Amino acid sequence: MPNCSSRPIFSGTPNVTCFFSEALYLKAMSESARLMLTPLHALHLELGARMAPFAGYAMPVQYPAGLIAEHRHTRAAAGLFDVSHMGQLRLAGSQAAAALESLMPVDVAGLGVDKQRYGLLLNSEGGIIDDLMFVNRGEHIFAVVNGACKAGDIAHMQARIGHRCQITPMPDHALLALQGPLAAAALQRLAPGVEKLLFMTGGAFDWQGAALYITRSGYTGEDGFEISLPASAAVAFARALLAQPEVKPAGLGARNSLRLEAGLCLYGSDMDATTTPLEAGLAWAIQKTRRRGGARAGGFPGADKVLAQLAGERPIERQRVGLIAQERIPVREPAVLESADGQPMGRVTSGLLAPSLDRPIALGYLPPVFAAPGTKVNAIVRSKPVPMAVSPTPFVPTRYFRG
Repeated sequence: MPNCSSRPIFSGTPNVTCFFSEALYLKAMSESARLMLTPLHALHLELGARMAPFAGYAMPVQYPAGLIAEHRHTRAAAGLFDVSHMGQLRLAGSQAAAALESLMPVDVAGLGVDKQRYGLLLNSEGGIIDDLMFVNRGEHIFAVVNGACKAGDIAHMQARIGHRCQITPMPDHALLALQGPLAAAALQRLAPGVEKLLFMTGGAFDWQGAALYITRSGYTGEDGFEISLPASAAVAFARALLAQPEVKPAGLGARNSLRLEAGLCLYGSDMDATTTPLEAGLAWAIQKTRRRGGARAGGFPGADKVLAQLAGERPIERQRVGLIAQERIPVREPAVLESADGQPMGRVTSGLLAPSLDRPIALGYLPPVFAAPGTKVNAIVRSKPVPMAVSPTPFVPTRYFRG
């Protein structure tokens, strides 16, 4: 039985825990029998991964080298992540772009072929149902949604735009993420030409008869790629990548610490259906064409509220900020954030000891008047205040390849 602790194995994923009693451990083992498996499950076990429940799947949290080693190797070379729990979708038909655009405050119709964009599905109050990545593949739109949200996202899309386009889930496909400064050097040996892709672009490739669609993107702040491929080819392709000298396997723990250093939101922790894009610090994701005065302004759920917030006509009450602890004490969610005189002001939504900085960092929400960089607040950890300073994000500079 694992070592006893009630603390989450890694920040931002409360359902991945190290069980502190035999009863809870046995309950977890029973639940694990009902978990879905990715096409790489047997390979993870072969590589010695520590598996845990995540988004309904058995997923690798870390491998024998450990989270810190995986994190640092990804920063220095290339880490291979299995992200096949994510939802992959095709939206096809002449109205697919316009239909998807009606659900999001982003420019879908104006996206060029093989160009990728970040999107936000919103509800009628302007709250974020999910965030996603999508690509114009010419004959269809290829979208990737969060694993824990994919069933709800598909139902949401079918109910609202299913009459305008064909929405096809892709459970027969795996998704791999190869991340790090040497990712291109490793991947181009298997998919020549992939090194020519720029950040947020994609292309179709072939590997031993398997059709790959590769985008130059990821969730780590590093240069890297996400590779969609038939599940039947996933193990062989993953083995071929791991045979490259630059590449080592990495689990969800390192993926979480890397994305937090990059200041990237985790859906369900740093934003949810009660959070608007402005509150989450995602105004940059709303292109001018969808804002007031734009060619296709509004027309998305919650548009009145979101556009009023963008125009400064409707103030926001909270704002996502980066935070750096002034003492070497890790601050994790859901720590309360207080003013110097002890007044509660917000909370931490993600936090950990950053491996690249050896300093505790966090994301959280504060009133806008306290959101300026350098503002001092206290996080309450085990009933004691830990001084923190509001910080710009990313905490670690991103290294996306833009040419």
